[in-house]
Amino acid sequence: MARKFQRRKEDFRCEHCGAWVQGDGYTNHCPHCLWSKHVDVYPGDRAATCQGMMEPIGVEVRGDEYVIVHRCTRCGLVRRNRAAPNDDFEALLRLAGRPLP
Repeated sequence: MARKFQRRKEDFRCEHCGAWVQGDGYTNHCPHCLWSKHVDVYPGDRAATCQGMMEPIGVEVRGDEYVIVHRCTRCGLVRRNRAAPNDDFEALLRLAGRPLP
């Protein structure tokens, strides 16, 4: 089964911190608080029915980039998203300093 990948460029308001986020087509998490919404089954498809809030629980390093680990507060699914260039670096560092739950 082929994965259908669609980049979304819609602006959105973060449901966790309320910040307005300009959609850039590369991220679906808030660059301020790093929270996301569980909307994808596969990256970019917006097919998940859960719609729970994705809590950032950790940061991993993959090659030369940071990856944010999110866990859905509704269904418990764990996903990884690449950190975006406009993400708050201090928030990433705070998250990296916390032990994984």
